[in-house]
Amino acid sequence: MLVDMRLSTFSERLSFQAPLHPDNLFGHLIATAVPGVEEWRDGVYRRSLRLPSGFGIASLRPFPDHVACTLELSDPGDLASALDLCRFLLDLDADPLAVDAALSEDPLLAPLISAAPGRRVPRTVDGAEFAVRAVLGQQVSTKAARTHAARLVAAHGTPVGDLFLFPLSFDVDEMAVPASRRRTMAALLGALGSGLDLSPGADRAAAREELLSLPGFGPWTVESILMRALGDDDAFLPTDLGIRLAAEALGLPSTPAALVRRSEAWRPWRAYAVQHLWATGDHEVNRIPA
Repeated sequence: MLVDMRLSTFSERLSFQAPLHPDNLFGHLIATAVPGVEEWRDGVYRRSLRLPSGFGIASLRPFPDHVACTLELSDPGDLASALDLCRFLLDLDADPLAVDAALSEDPLLAPLISAAPGRRVPRTVDGAEFAVRAVLGQQVSTKAARTHAARLVAAHGTPVGDLFLFPLSFDVDEMAVPASRRRTMAALLGALGSGLDLSPGADRAAAREELLSLPGFGPWTVESILMRALGDDDAFLPTDLGIRLAAEALGLPSTPAALVRRSEAWRPWRAYAVQHLWATGDHEVNRIPA
């Protein structure tokens, strides 16, 4: 499908409550960026947008007191929706003082928060897209997940300017993944086609229940989707290898069940605790490229 390329351009300053720690926020988006859909160029993160009345491209650059946002839109009437998506993507409406104060009550987390106050949760502009990408990322490396996603985009993406929209409809038999992964993807696409809502305003309990009912959807995949697509501030990933390694290094319980019990003290901000725990490892998601 071809898209009308007459795009209107708007520039905005996205405000936030300080502090804001951009390293893991932009670092995560850059490290997991799908070629063709997202890119990091000259200090700007760019990605395509699927909007209520059309399509667009968002360009985002972090500054100490704001995020510079340039939007190219096929329908100017989508401006408010596009700005809301960008704010959600970067978690700019968070109250970092409240989050940091609550998590700092745990003496083992307090040094992490003191070293990097204002961490945000990197989210997504499209819940259905993120769910598809989460399935592609099951039990493979970040690099492999990007490769699988890039192949889908190259084969089925819709052009928007110099980028593409991530495809949400395709033949799963074309995917170069194990048969079990294809079954999982087919079940997800069927659920999305039947009305599964993974938007920020969706019923989180209903979404969690339906996702868990799908074949191949375990707690890691479901909680990742709840965290990044639905904006669940309390989503938690106790089985994630990076979380378990960080917990062990900090003297926290490292077995999932024990870590869940310990994490009760971090409610309702466990998604932010996840960001701090991930940041203890030497991984590209924790830094903005030079």
